[in-house]
Amino acid sequence: MPFYKYTAITGSGGNTSGVVEAAGPEAAQDLLAARGLIPTGVSETKAPGTSGGQGLGAALPFLKGRVKPQDVILFTKQLRTMLNAGIPVLQSLDVLQAQTESPRLKDAIVSIAADIKSGGTLSRAFAKHQSIFSELYCNMIHAGELSGTLTEVLERLIYIVEHEHKVKKDIKSALTYPIIVVVALVAAFFILILFVLPHFVSLFAKANIALPLPTRVCLGLYDLLTKFWLPTFGGLAALFFGVTAYCRTEAGKIVRDGIFLRLPILGPVFRKAAMARFASIFAILQASGITVLEAMDILTGTIGNAYIARDFKSLRDKLEQGRGLSGPLRQTPSFTPMMVSMITIGEETGNMEDMLKEAAHHYDYEVEYAVSRMSEMLGPAMVAGLTGVVGFFALAIFLPLVGLMQNAMSGMK
Repeated sequence: MPFYKYTAITGSGGNTSGVVEAAGPEAAQDLLAARGLIPTGVSETKAPGTSGGQGLGAALPFLKGRVKPQDVILFTKQLRTMLNAGIPVLQSLDVLQAQTESPRLKDAIVSIAADIKSGGTLSRAFAKHQSIFSELYCNMIHAGELSGTLTEVLERLIYIVEHEHKVKKDIKSALTYPIIVVVALVAAFFILILFVLPHFVSLFAKANIALPLPTRVCLGLYDLLTKFWLPTFGGLAALFFGVTAYCRTEAGKIVRDGIFLRLPILGPVFRKAAMARFASIFAILQASGITVLEAMDILTGTIGNAYIARDFKSLRDKLEQGRGLSGPLRQTPSFTPMMVSMITIGEETGNMEDMLKEAAHHYDYEVEYAVSRMSEMLGPAMVAGLTGVVGFFALAIFLPLVGLMQNAMSGMK
């Protein structure tokens, strides 16, 4: 069926526009009237997502720019507000696609609306745009559909997306100074190895003195970067692309996320963030009447860490055997003792939902505190690293100079 671009007046007197699929202009007007809109203009247009009339922007979506987290947050807030007001999903999407300023998000909303009109579910329509809406986002929408509490799920989803955006922003801010220091160290390394050290090497060779270990290491690096640069950089590139490809596999994701959890400074932040996400989403599912077995399936896709998500499969098998939740969780090293204790108390008192909410709030605070602590610890750690690198190069250059001076003084005697 053809597509028709329209402008219309909403029930509240506002103006809106969008694209609908209909058999003809009259059918498009009837469809708009059924949504509570008063059409003021209807004209045939090309299907959403086709390249005609949109140039390279439609053929290559990345040319339209990325969708900022703030755009997704605002979209979710507006969708929640409109659904709370009793406006149907399709009508809400039509209004939102007309109001959003992001071209890529606008195209995604139009595509989502078209999928729903053709009989698809909301979660599947969102899942087609995971470059914009994360796997967590899509699975949360799916949980809301299953439980019939989409507006409540959107409320919690807004909090999760905002909180995670804030955490990422804080981590990025905390890592800015260390990244600058690392870049400076790498630049200093190449300058010293390629331009400074060669001048001293000829001097040391003429003096015929024994070179200390730091100097020999630097000379080895110099040979590696000058005589064997092609296999060196080729090997590094192959290693990088190989690791990247492996991390995209299921086994690679598990190994990668397991390493992240063991990192000395970032590991506790990732673990606490996963616990906060687990508790908050599980609380929503419990309040929505979703069974624990169904919740385990949903949590597998929303926990955000493949290493921890792997444990849900064994948990599900134990739950099917009627062993309860707290017992199997206690045997799972990925979950913190506090989380296990909170779930145990929730099972014993029959108040699982409230205990999960308390755990979610606690770990949200723990994540914020851990991020602030991380920013405080990274500064001294980078200064210590910088001192070590500078000291190493100083020893590599000045130790032979000391030997050279000693030989010269011995010759004078």
